[in-house]
Amino acid sequence: MRLNVVEAGEGPPVVLLHGLFGSGQNWGGIQRQLATRHRVLAIDLRNHGASPRAAAMDYPAMAADVAETMAGVTAAPAAVLGHSMGGKVAMVLALQEPQLVSRLVVADIAPIRYPPALRAYVEAMQAITLRPGLTRRDADAALAETIPEPGIRAFLLQNLRLQESPPDWRLGLAEIAAAMPGIEGFPELPGRYAGPVLVLAGERSGYVRPASTPGFEALFPDLRFATVAGAGHWLHAENPAGFLAALEPFLG
Repeated sequence: MRLNVVEAGEGPPVVLLHGLFGSGQNWGGIQRQLATRHRVLAIDLRNHGASPRAAAMDYPAMAADVAETMAGVTAAPAAVLGHSMGGKVAMVLALQEPQLVSRLVVADIAPIRYPPALRAYVEAMQAITLRPGLTRRDADAALAETIPEPGIRAFLLQNLRLQESPPDWRLGLAEIAAAMPGIEGFPELPGRYAGPVLVLAGERSGYVRPASTPGFEALFPDLRFATVAGAGHWLHAENPAGFLAALEPFLG
């Protein structure tokens, strides 16, 4: 599947992969900064943003989409940076198609199975009645019954197209809901990726723990870790300066 791509800048290519419920536009400020030295491609993964919808949403399929898209825009090999779900896609891409990945950056995710905590987000979004005249305040109030954090609700509601009549989601919610068991996990794949790998963790996030280090080391022998101070899971949004300070020397 060819995916939607937004490009900026010139130079060595860098591919940016967003997390679950996100889109390429989530990388806006990071993309603009990196574009001063690189050709930066922010991609919408399948069932997200302006990319096509599909029932299958396993990591090998999503990584194959990225490989096809990179080939289609002549952006390989590239440095590949993925956050959260996008980090898992990036890891699978590096393991399946190592010749496409010059270096790998994994932002606040590990190659492990996580608890099903985010399924409630999908259910809450699906439960909103998409009626003509729906306001953002109405939708926010509906989500608040399940999701108390205003920042998370605001992030999810970026996907709600209120200008449509009736409103609709810029997400394949049914496809995402069906795929959640696979999204929470990580596939068993043969081989290792020998290129340089940087794992960035948010200081206040629990997604990358010391217990996940052996899983990384088993797949990525040329591995280094860095922590983004004061940041949680959305480390590139919560501390963009710290994120870039750790990332840019690695990209070179």
